[in-house]
Amino acid sequence: MEFHLNNIIGKSKAIRDVLELVKKVANTQATVLITGGSGTGKELIALALHALSDRRDKLFLPVNCGALPETLLESLLFGHMKGSFTGAFANQEGLFEKAKSGTIFLDEIGEIPQHLQVKLLRALEAKEILSIGSTTPRRIDVRVLAATNRNLKDEVEAGRFREDLFYRLNVMEIHIPPLSERPEDIPLLVDHFIKRHNPELKRNFQGIEEDAVQVLMSLPWKGNVRELDNVIEHTMILAEGERIRLKDLPASIVASSQTRAAFTFNLKDALRQFEKKHILRALEQAGQDRKEAARLLDISLSSLYRKIEELEIN
Repeated sequence: MEFHLNNIIGKSKAIRDVLELVKKVANTQATVLITGGSGTGKELIALALHALSDRRDKLFLPVNCGALPETLLESLLFGHMKGSFTGAFANQEGLFEKAKSGTIFLDEIGEIPQHLQVKLLRALEAKEILSIGSTTPRRIDVRVLAATNRNLKDEVEAGRFREDLFYRLNVMEIHIPPLSERPEDIPLLVDHFIKRHNPELKRNFQGIEEDAVQVLMSLPWKGNVRELDNVIEHTMILAEGERIRLKDLPASIVASSQTRAAFTFNLKDALRQFEKKHILRALEQAGQDRKEAARLLDISLSSLYRKIEELEIN
């Protein structure tokens, strides 16, 4: 399938670590649990795992376990036999069989009802499924990837999620950090969204002004990458010119940034944040040449290296 790691946008150490783990795990048969907040890009990671695996030429079948009622979800995953319930007019294969040596991606796995947790555990352990209305198990060959924005350990302790299923799913965990922990990825993401939305919106934006980027980098982004994407698309619909300017951003975004700048950070945090952003701008201006960046900042190269380490600049 057409998918590459460069579909996942970011230069932060956090994202680089995620991608390194993806490359190590992809070509195994291990079940992977992908965790992270809503909007962090869990399906992109699942796609990357599939695309880099030896199952890449087979099907990748995603299903949102929280979007369907229990009966429909069971039928979708495991299939059903003719006459097994009202409306079952013919035998129907489930996704576990349709995948046929491919990959099935169970998004929002924390939402799956307990009755289906038992059937899923059997599919993972015994590599066989039982369709609704059938008494004959059928063998399957499929790799399972799962994702959740819930803390499944808490769900286990609360009795809502089977402990044995949790450990079977969590052979390998890949955690995607929230956007608030990697603001240095925001400029790259914004450029990516602008290029992606230009054709569909029939616009020709060439980029975004620095002060507008700084505002975006200062926000918490509780909706993560998805929320940032929505803000950029909204802005592009209403803005004019070739570059997105600060005044083009939604008023609520600018106001939120000003509120955080005024009240959220103590002096030490504010100075640290300013230093980090200022050095990042100098590095960008210097084309990542640290000697040139030190000259622009009017500090010694050794001082710049020390600041980079102190401020955890990647």
